[in-house]
Amino acid sequence: MSILFYAWGEKILTLVMLASVAANWIFGLLLERYPAGHGGKFVVAGAVVVNLGLLGFFKYSGFFVEQLNDVIVPLGFSAWVFDAPPLPLGISFFTFHALSYVIDIYRREAPAQRNPVDFALYISLFPQLIAGPIIRYHDISTQLTQRRTRFDYVVSGVERFVAGFGKKMLLANPLGEVADTIFALPPDQLTTPVAWLGIICYALQIYLDFSAYSDMAIGLARLFGFDFLENFNYPYKARSVQEFWRRWHISLSNWFRDYFYIPLGGSRVVEWRVWFNLVIVFLACGLWHGASWTFVVWGALHGLFLVLERIGLGRVLARLPAFIRSAYLLLVVTVAWVFFRADDIGAAFTYLGAMAGLNTPAQGPGVEDYLDIAVVIYLALGIMASAGLFTRLTADWRCRAGQVHGILSPGLDTLRIGADGRAMLAGRFVLLCAIAWLAAAQMAGGTYNPFIYFRF
Repeated sequence: MSILFYAWGEKILTLVMLASVAANWIFGLLLERYPAGHGGKFVVAGAVVVNLGLLGFFKYSGFFVEQLNDVIVPLGFSAWVFDAPPLPLGISFFTFHALSYVIDIYRREAPAQRNPVDFALYISLFPQLIAGPIIRYHDISTQLTQRRTRFDYVVSGVERFVAGFGKKMLLANPLGEVADTIFALPPDQLTTPVAWLGIICYALQIYLDFSAYSDMAIGLARLFGFDFLENFNYPYKARSVQEFWRRWHISLSNWFRDYFYIPLGGSRVVEWRVWFNLVIVFLACGLWHGASWTFVVWGALHGLFLVLERIGLGRVLARLPAFIRSAYLLLVVTVAWVFFRADDIGAAFTYLGAMAGLNTPAQGPGVEDYLDIAVVIYLALGIMASAGLFTRLTADWRCRAGQVHGILSPGLDTLRIGADGRAMLAGRFVLLCAIAWLAAAQMAGGTYNPFIYFRF
């Protein structure tokens, strides 16, 4: 059913994913047969080349040809005509899943999956197939064959899905519409207040949008007995770039740490090599997000500030008041988001110039043209959601004697709920039903429903 789900939208490109499934299943069996020595190294190297080659051809070939033409045409050579292939949906995700599989087997962190259907399920499992989170094989290998579908997991899964669905449709989309309108303004109409409003709306949109997809994926997976790790932990509450990356897109951070940063030497090498490793990892992280120089610059900015914090900025920040550290983090992340959102490098610097007050247009729309009562409400709710003020909508509750206690215990099969607990859960149920109804109505009646991560 996951393959049919993918084929519904991708049609013939489904063969690309199936080819990846077949190739990596064979690589896994070969790694089990040649567990050590040159044979295993040869197989894992071949798997890395095949997977990155597949990703490079479909995602980056057009970008690299453009860069090549920019070099050779001024030298008098003819431009290389190349029609970039269509990008299979989710190729960055299922390629990273496949790499996780072969590397985990090579490291003996998980056994090879002999059943091709179970392995295909790991790659194609529909909740995370097109928008993540990135599920490392050793975190889910036993769940592919040994799991229970429990009533409490189904209930929490439905609640988690509804909360994410509402976050996407009722908050991320309206804020994204404001951001898109402002980013589409010509430079001679972009005032400083409007530019700041646009990037604030985008910063909220991208967090609410991506965390909403993760909420929905985690919730859907629970319906089938799968337990995915959390992918976001309120990153805008961080007080350093290092802490931000412990909270933002956690599955991607963990993937790059375990399969790229540590093999480069991680933090166990001389200090200048640590700086080099951080920058290289985040350049790759930026390029993973999209085949454009804007994403490379976005990754480079994060890598640069991670290095600065390691050199000494982190110690300085630790002595400052919490609100200053928060302001520092939000400023760095917000400026970097300009490159993530802009169409090209020139547009990004133009937008940053407007934010800095360097652009003083004679005329243009003012903030009041965008801040109607609805947008103010969306902004307020978006900020509250980003700060974790609605946590209890998605938390798993265990109620005893009317008290709410943390996260649902994996060993708990029944819920003993007191009178106060019943009232609390009833209110939560009514609110989630209202969110589901409003979000479904918005989806049915709206025409603006962006998929930010289509580049993946």
